Amino acid sequence: MALASALPQLDGGLFLTDGGLETDLIFNDGVELPEFAAFVLLDDDDGLAALRRYYARFTEIADRHDTGFVLESPTWRSNPDWGEKLGYGREELTAANRRAIELMIALRGELAGSAGPIVVSGCVGPRGDGYVTGAAMTAEEAAEYHRLQVEAFDSAGADMVSAITMTNVAEATGVATAAAAAGIPSAISFTIETDSHLPDGTPLLDAIVAVDDATGGAPAYYMINCAHPDHFSDVLDEAVPATGRIRGLRANASRMSHEELDAAEELDDGDPLELGAQYAEIRQRFPAINVLGGCCGTDARHVAAIADACS
Repeated sequence: MALASALPQLDGGLFLTDGGLETDLIFNDGVELPEFAAFVLLDDDDGLAALRRYYARFTEIADRHDTGFVLESPTWRSNPDWGEKLGYGREELTAANRRAIELMIALRGELAGSAGPIVVSGCVGPRGDGYVTGAAMTAEEAAEYHRLQVEAFDSAGADMVSAITMTNVAEATGVATAAAAAGIPSAISFTIETDSHLPDGTPLLDAIVAVDDATGGAPAYYMINCAHPDHFSDVLDEAVPATGRIRGLRANASRMSHEELDAAEELDDGDPLELGAQYAEIRQRFPAINVLGGCCGTDARHVAAIADACS
């Protein structure tokens, strides 16, 4: 699509992104995130400093490996439902979403010339939880619900929006529709259970086909996140066209199910070297998958191992 034509990751080459922002900040940096929301850190200097330190750990890896980088904004929770729980009204949420993109643009400016192409992405999270389907919305309702955030990202100058941990086809379709209406490219990233299905029960590749059919192929590409490679690598099939629409991986460090992760009191950070090797094996089979980062339990160690294995 014309909207996506300006995204450099579609031209090939390796692009890195960050890891599990919230779990990294909470468990490794000791930062308190009410309701698991990182966007609240945008409100004061200490929070901004914590975010800057976090992103620097990952952009330094891209610099060392001379790769591109997708700067994903810390806005996974900054939608109306979560905002209300945290005392943010619609205008305050819009301001927070704009500040997030402005921070990403500032970071890109500071990094200019020290790494490959840097893409600023506005992160859209699910209305509910990233582990369960939650209250059902139609695609039309989802488009209207997420429109406020998508339009804030677009007006602040983001290059794209990424819908992270989408648990069902209707909400993913809604985000892609809202992005297309705003004139900004989108990437759709699905949460996958241990059986390679979405939490709503839809098989991964079927979900991609369903969103493409409903939106006329609006997403620039798709991603997989919040699952260990063991949970999805076997269903990727080069003979199925939907597999070719997948360009990004943000896997969990842990092999635990979402139910087990939700109940865990300690962070399971898995084995970074093993995770990097699994990414490399997937890349050998599917070289078009070129946007690589992490999800729950991952940090700069995991992304560094992924970069080492895949560069």
